[in-house]
Amino acid sequence: MKGARANIVDAIGNTPIVKLNKVTAHVKSDIFVKLEYLNPGGSMKDRVALNIIKDAERRGLLGPGSTIIEATSGNTGAGLALVGAIRGYKCIFVMPDKMSTEKILTLRAFGAKVVICPTAVEPEDPRSYYEVTKRLVKETPNSFHSNQYYNPANPEAHYLSTAPELWEQTGGEIDVFCAGMGTGGTISGCGRYFKEQKPGFQVVGVDPIGSLYYEYVKTGRLTKPFSYYVEGIGEDFLPGTMNLKIIDQIVRVDDKECFLMTRELVRQEGIFCGGSSGAAVAGAIRYAEQLGDVKKNIVVLLPDSAQKYLSKIFDDEWMRSNGFLEEEDPLGTVRDLLGAKRQRPIVSAHKGDSLKSVIGLMKEHGISQIPVTESGRLSGLVSELDLLNYLLQNPGKMDTQVDQLVEADYATVTPQTKIKLLKTIFNDAKLVCVLEKDDLVGVISKIDLIEYLASKRA
Repeated sequence: MKGARANIVDAIGNTPIVKLNKVTAHVKSDIFVKLEYLNPGGSMKDRVALNIIKDAERRGLLGPGSTIIEATSGNTGAGLALVGAIRGYKCIFVMPDKMSTEKILTLRAFGAKVVICPTAVEPEDPRSYYEVTKRLVKETPNSFHSNQYYNPANPEAHYLSTAPELWEQTGGEIDVFCAGMGTGGTISGCGRYFKEQKPGFQVVGVDPIGSLYYEYVKTGRLTKPFSYYVEGIGEDFLPGTMNLKIIDQIVRVDDKECFLMTRELVRQEGIFCGGSSGAAVAGAIRYAEQLGDVKKNIVVLLPDSAQKYLSKIFDDEWMRSNGFLEEEDPLGTVRDLLGAKRQRPIVSAHKGDSLKSVIGLMKEHGISQIPVTESGRLSGLVSELDLLNYLLQNPGKMDTQVDQLVEADYATVTPQTKIKLLKTIFNDAKLVCVLEKDDLVGVISKIDLIEYLASKRA
């Protein structure tokens, strides 16, 4: 029949672009959003799933009776299950336990087997969803690991599909592309295409607090990641599909602003999007604020829909119980803790300082670890154990520059970060550094947190 698609897979793509108005009224730039949640599987990952499966079929990795196995936050799984249903493949998906019930039920609705793993473990832990996926691939006959974190067909999907479509829809009138940073497929594939089309094109990545991308881009160091609530963006390792060289700027957002912006997009703009969409828009607005009176056309990709988060972001009780609505959190924020600390200047060393100088600072202030900065920006951390180990192997070398001892055994937060997050961060990190607009504005040790919590209960 005229106008009909041969099957649901042929309906992937050609999603609309819409201008934001109310939530962006205070910025000069125009911000547009591409509604990828209108793909048939409910997200941009339909494009990725289709390209991965086509590529695997061409290379003889998928055939009759094959089982597709993937570690997913839900959307890639839905895309793979949708395409797999048409092509006759079984699916097994491994998910972190922080994912919404709706995502799990969606995958099971397609007939997929879903395995749930703990979120708060290291990537190398045998219980992590990465390691469980590897084990299942080994144990399952005739299986194919779609491996979105390392499969070049992931960013290729956006280079061949999303970006050219967006460029054609807008007539090339785009100056900036903004997207959340997860596997890296979207921002790497689209960014590569746009930069080939237009000199000076800007690519902006958005990363949630708790993920490691922001600090790695800023300092080149892999800091300690920690748990966060927003789904589908951020990582605790560096995927092979992420091309950080393509990114011109990176903006950091926290859970609360992601979720509140998501709710505003639905209520004020009528855009029925999910949490990572709110994150991307919040990041784009912050970037536009930094531009000031310079006006740009900014396009933001919205990955998935609100339908998958009705029991979380759009449930007032869930939002309230996790401290994301306006009700006062009894423990407060990092800003409250810094305000309650004994007022003293931040003690930090600088790149190029000698070990003698650094040891002197630590003795003078009675501290066991010290942040190291470069041109006012945080570069890393040096602890007394690092100094001890170095001097045991190199006795007397006190004129050595501290640079080679700088490590990344710290976590970074903003003044808006909730105190209850710090309680888990210190399980892995020696020190918490507080950054505001990339500037170091405070340092929190375990004893600082203990004193603060003790005072709250006094």
